[in-house]
Amino acid sequence: MQPFNASDRTRQGIRIRGRAGQTVTAVGDGQVVYSGGGLTGYGNLIIVKHNDQYLSVYGFNSRLLVAEGDQVKRGQAVAEVGQAVGGGGYLLHFEIRRDGTAVDPLRYLPSRS
Repeated sequence: MQPFNASDRTRQGIRIRGRAGQTVTAVGDGQVVYSGGGLTGYGNLIIVKHNDQYLSVYGFNSRLLVAEGDQVKRGQAVAEVGQAVGGGGYLLHFEIRRDGTAVDPLRYLPSRS
């Protein structure tokens, strides 16, 4: 896993190793505000707005399973893991943004026991 680094634009999220076609799920309820491949460096990307303060970002997807405007629930499949832009294997690029600023997503996810 690549760790978070707020001062490096390319590391304002974490990168989690996955398998080809592995399901990517929403971390919380919200509305899909972006679903596409138009943002350079992220590959196929999903952005979910959870409330007026928080967004979650899912990049490097091989297949997008939701469209802009869709409502999603926590745990719902939103995409399938793809390959990182420029190689590096199958990865999920994951970000949490609070008021538009990237924050360490590990601080907002449940701990693994």
